[in-house]
Amino acid sequence: IGLDCAANEFFKNKKYVVDGRSLTTKQLVDFYAELVEKYPIISIEDPFAEDEFKAFADLKCKIGKKVMIVGDDLLATNPERIKKAIRSRSCSCLLLKPNQIGTVTEAIKAANLAKKAGWNVMASHRSGETNDPFIADLAVAIGARYIKAGAPCRGERLAKYNRLLRIEEQLS
Repeated sequence: IGLDCAANEFFKNKKYVVDGRSLTTKQLVDFYAELVEKYPIISIEDPFAEDEFKAFADLKCKIGKKVMIVGDDLLATNPERIKKAIRSRSCSCLLLKPNQIGTVTEAIKAANLAKKAGWNVMASHRSGETNDPFIADLAVAIGARYIKAGAPCRGERLAKYNRLLRIEEQLS
């Protein structure tokens, strides 16, 4: 199971509102740790608000040996934010979105920076996606260990998975 928490959406007045309860950062760290003990979770994306580098680091320290801590809103595929996260030990995986940084060249630089730090890279489509399967090619080209393209229930998502299958056939 991979969770995309999108914590920016439930961060209100410096607290996290979960199921009607207002949690501190520490309480949310403990909540995620309980989930990881109870369920076969392999990654947690955006577990805290986008500027909470320390909270990400606290979670990584507590459960990071069992679970990838994935930065999307925290990192925004931005090398300066990635460097800050590396220094603060906030993540173990970059969610790579070329549209966040602007160019494919910049996205590749961001991926290389994350990989140099020993992180995983998860290439991701963008919301409002099209049938263009480019992200599958990029994921393979940079050696991303993961791709996030959504459940294979719509054509724009199937296009990515079908492209991965065609690449695999070519490489076999």
